[in-house]
Amino acid sequence: MNFKTLVYIIFMTFGTISNAAEKNLPPCPTSPNCVSSQAADKAHFIAPFKIVGAIDVASLALKNALLRQSRTVITQEMENTLHAEATSLIFRFVDDVDILLDSEARLFHIRSASRVGYGDFGVNRKRVENLRSQLQAAGVIE
Repeated sequence: MNFKTLVYIIFMTFGTISNAAEKNLPPCPTSPNCVSSQAADKAHFIAPFKIVGAIDVASLALKNALLRQSRTVITQEMENTLHAEATSLIFRFVDDVDILLDSEARLFHIRSASRVGYGDFGVNRKRVENLRSQLQAAGVIE
């Protein structure tokens, strides 16, 4: 096997792993400080965002809505995934917001979770519902 073939096999393997991983958000822990549209249990489940209209317009609106939230920064953006971090005002706790675009189903799957602690006083659920309201007002999701 020559060097080019080996590099190609490695590249294709990483691409396959990456594509498989991009179909699922990280699971929620057992603590009640996480919501996810891919959670199997009612306590953690939150409905995904159903896209209406052009996917690229909805993606841009979602990104802008995230950036309008206080103390929220986008730390990673790829073709179908986005990761943001939201920092609390007083104690500087960081929550992770992960978004996965399922273009075939025309959905944004979303997860918002606290990094530390047990409870979150419903902050993560409120964050996602606030995003939902903003995107509905913009006419890009149902």
